[in-house]
Amino acid sequence: MTQANSTMVTEFILLGFFVEQEVQYALFLGFLIIYVTSLVGNVGMIILINLDSRLHTPMYFFLQHLSFVDLCYTSAITPKMLLNFLVSHKSISFSGCLLQLHIYGLFATTEVYLLAAMAIDRYVAICYPLRYPVVMSRRVCIHLVSISYFMGSFTATVNVSLLSLQSFCDSNTINHFFCDAPPVLALSCSNIDLNVMLLMVNIGFNLTSTLLIVFCSYTYILAAILKMHSASGRHKAFSTCASHLTAVTIFYGTLSYMYLHPSSSESEENDKVASIFYGIIIPMLNPVIYSLRNKEVKEALKFIGKNCS
Repeated sequence: MTQANSTMVTEFILLGFFVEQEVQYALFLGFLIIYVTSLVGNVGMIILINLDSRLHTPMYFFLQHLSFVDLCYTSAITPKMLLNFLVSHKSISFSGCLLQLHIYGLFATTEVYLLAAMAIDRYVAICYPLRYPVVMSRRVCIHLVSISYFMGSFTATVNVSLLSLQSFCDSNTINHFFCDAPPVLALSCSNIDLNVMLLMVNIGFNLTSTLLIVFCSYTYILAAILKMHSASGRHKAFSTCASHLTAVTIFYGTLSYMYLHPSSSESEENDKVASIFYGIIIPMLNPVIYSLRNKEVKEALKFIGKNCS
């Protein structure tokens, strides 16, 4: 941080979206609605799981942490983005930029590991239903969640620590609506080869390893489902996995596009759209996906609703 502080750059300017001011106000309103919906949905999911004892199972233990992670990483970028729609000077301090990048990277990485842990949970539940309570004990669940947070923290700390050593002495204008690693590194006047290599290694390892876990889990799940003789049993097994598989497809798809495709000046605007999708919209979609496609959650909502009335 000493080297960074010795340069002239003390803040960054976030360009955001190149649209008219009237459109900026419309975008502010739209994203505000999405953000409030995300807050209500994820907080509601956490409260619901805590209140209903029927949801005190491994699957909902992971879902509770997924909602918390969604809350954290969308809150790392959305409030600042909303503020910048309303002000002319769209700045963020150097330390604030690093903090935003660290929080966002921590929880976004944690999410991919949580999704992998949820895939393991579904694999054990469907392939070994009689041993499920023993295999997926609370201790095992806590260990899986702890590994998820550790990997998120480790990845974010390594990337941000190296970035903080960079010198920024030419431009401080970030062509993005938040501090993400690639556009920030693009402004450095130091050698960024090591930063880029470690960033790609970390992201590639996290995405590939967790996606491999998800793929293997669902390969065994699909094989087990196809062996079932009961149509109702197959339908029930598919329904328990549909929500998670939908969330995995959306999240991994947008993350892979954002970080693993070749960067170019033409792709910068597309990167912003992808960032909006996985950083703002997906945290809103996850509670909807898991509530609309989950019978137990819908029954819990009805039960809580009757008690409240």
